[in-house]
Amino acid sequence: MFNNKIGIDLGTTNILVYLPNKGIVVQEPSVVAVESSGKKIMAIGKEAYDMLGRTPDSVTAVNPLLNGAIANFRVTEAMLKYYINQVIGKIRFTKPEVMISIPAGITSTEKRAVIDATINAGAKNAYLIKEPIAAALGANIKISTPSGHMIIDIGGGTTEVAVISLSDIVAFSSARIAGNQIDKSIISNVRKKNKLIIGKQTAENIKIKIGSCLPLEKELSMEVSGSNSITGLPESQILKTSDVIEPIKSVLNDIISTIKNVLQKTPPELASDIMDKGIVITGGSAHLREIDKFFTKIIGVPCQIADNPETCVVKGTGIAIEHLSEYKRSLLWGK
Repeated sequence: MFNNKIGIDLGTTNILVYLPNKGIVVQEPSVVAVESSGKKIMAIGKEAYDMLGRTPDSVTAVNPLLNGAIANFRVTEAMLKYYINQVIGKIRFTKPEVMISIPAGITSTEKRAVIDATINAGAKNAYLIKEPIAAALGANIKISTPSGHMIIDIGGGTTEVAVISLSDIVAFSSARIAGNQIDKSIISNVRKKNKLIIGKQTAENIKIKIGSCLPLEKELSMEVSGSNSITGLPESQILKTSDVIEPIKSVLNDIISTIKNVLQKTPPELASDIMDKGIVITGGSAHLREIDKFFTKIIGVPCQIADNPETCVVKGTGIAIEHLSEYKRSLLWGK
C-alpha cells in the first residue's frame, strides 16, 4: 500500500527519513557534490560525504544546511527530492504529506524556505515541527501531560534546549553550537598543540573514537594522519583521549550556558518536575562519552541519554505526521 506520509529530520550533518509502519528508511550525511558551475548534482549522501576534501576543482562537496537552516536552497530542494523519490518511488498517483523537523529558534524566513523547498521537492502538504518536541516524542516522553519535561537536543549544527508541558514549549533557548563546532575545536587544538593540520572527517573520527567530556578510567588512543603545519609534509601522530577533552569541554561550556538560561526561565513548579525526572539528552552528539555525567556535575540536575539519541528527532517527526490532529498545537507551520 502506498504510504503518503513521510517524516524527515533535515539536519545540518545528517538527513533521516521515517515512514509510518516501516520506521527509519534513510540515514545519510546531509552532503551534496555539485559541479563548480553549480548546475549539475554529482552525488548525494554518503557518496558525496566520502568526497569531502578529496574533490578536484571542478567538483565541490557541500552541506546545503548551515546551523539548522537552509544555506543553499536549490541543493536542499534537490536533496529532498532525491530522498522522497527514493522512499516512495518516482511514479506515484498522489503526492505525499511531509513533516520536517527544524530548530525552534530559526527565523520566519528560514521556516518559509524549508516549506517551499519541501513543496518544490514533491510534497502535497508540508508541515514543520519544533525539534525539541520531535525529540521528546521520539524519546517516548508523554509531552501531553501538565508536567515539566526538559530536553537537550545536540545535533550537528544547533543545540536546542527546551522545557515542554502540555504538548508545547514553555521555556526555550537555541545555540548554533553543536557537533560541528566540537569538530572545529578539535581541528584548532590539534593544529596548535600537535602542529598537525587535519580535516573535518578526521576530527569527527577523533571525536567518535577517543573523544570524552571527562577523563576515562582506561584512556583511548588512535593514530591520526594529516600535514605538518611547519613543513607541510604528511605526518602521523598518536592522539589520546586526554588530548581532546579540553577542546570538547570548551564547546560544551557554551551549551551549559544555554541550559542554565532555560532553567532560569522555567516556572518553579515545572522546575520541580525536572529535578524529580531529570533532563533527557538527544541528538547524535549525545554519544559523546561521559556527556551525561559532565552535564549532571556542572548543572546539578540529573541528566540521562535517550535510547538511540541520534534517531529521536526523526522518530518523533514520524509519530507527529502519523497522528497529525493530535499534535497540531505542537507544529510551527503547515502548508
